Amino acid sequence: MTVQTRSPERLVHVPLGERAYDILIGPGLLARAGGEITTRLKGRRAAIVTDENVAPLYLEALMDGLQTDGIEAVSLTLPAGEKTKSMEHLATVCDMVLAARIERNDAVIALGGGVIGDLAGFAAGIVRRGVRFVQIPTSLLAQVDSSVGGKTGINTRHGKNLLGVFHQPDLVLADTAALDTLSPREFRAGYAEVAKYGLIDNPDFFEWLEKNWQNMFAGGPERIEAIAVSCQSKADVVVEDERETGRRALLNLGHTFGHALEAATEYDSRRLVHGEGVAIGMVLAHQFSSRLNLASMDDAGRVEAHLKAVGLPTNISDIPGDMPGADVLLDAIMQDKKVKGGKLTFILTHGIGQSFVADDVPSSEVLSFLKEKLPR
Repeated sequence: MTVQTRSPERLVHVPLGERAYDILIGPGLLARAGGEITTRLKGRRAAIVTDENVAPLYLEALMDGLQTDGIEAVSLTLPAGEKTKSMEHLATVCDMVLAARIERNDAVIALGGGVIGDLAGFAAGIVRRGVRFVQIPTSLLAQVDSSVGGKTGINTRHGKNLLGVFHQPDLVLADTAALDTLSPREFRAGYAEVAKYGLIDNPDFFEWLEKNWQNMFAGGPERIEAIAVSCQSKADVVVEDERETGRRALLNLGHTFGHALEAATEYDSRRLVHGEGVAIGMVLAHQFSSRLNLASMDDAGRVEAHLKAVGLPTNISDIPGDMPGADVLLDAIMQDKKVKGGKLTFILTHGIGQSFVADDVPSSEVLSFLKEKLPR
């Protein structure tokens, strides 16, 4: 697969047979959403799910554009934040979609970041056993990661994303102009997922990011390039392993540690947001790999130095407030979806761009490592 250019746009196609779809990347796509949707979907009704941060910026323009292209739309605005990925809000979204009489050829549209995309996608996957789904991600994290690949879900008291379904979108519109309204912290958090693609299996991309991240942050053409490469990287993996039975697990680099840290902070965004947890988790994954004599400590230092340079937290001690003990963090890791038969599975590495799936990691090693890394 190759990234197609429609200057200044990029198009990444995800060839999944009957579930194939396009990812459009570039400025001004939100205004064209109606036209892009009508060329791909038969239905003419839509239910938009968004949040209180995004709605004032983009909801009215999206509604007007859909109406212009003959799509009758209703909307639901939810509280912003990770805690919205709950059973309570899932029920609210499903009720709204049903009340709007959305049929299978109509669409649920997620307008927002990863939380809204995960929640709305889950609802789209279970209402009427599956209706059409359109992602309009407005955060960097969602544009390069959560909007692509069809993983949807909500959190429970037992852990993150433990309830969900695989439900591929029918279209992803990554309007890069929407990123201009993000806070610096939100943009940095999304960048962690961009760096992840280099660290998984593309060392040349990671090196490119080390040299070009400032221009990407400033909104130059490097921004569209980095997003397109990230989407293409994820699309390649998803096509090979749609339901995460093998190679797709590599996309969880940094997430096993990161999810445990999120759970430990009770998903309080004032303390830690998802991308920040991933950044710390990727550093920990490289350090843990070095501890197990799988990789050089120099590579772990290089990862930490780059993420620190862009302003991301890289150590557990960077998280404000008190953290629970290593036993509590290990228990959260044991609830992770990547645990199989009670055995720990981690994404570890032999170096920059050399990640691999490590099965049956001894819990005693993890516990000892966490005790070393927790603030004293």
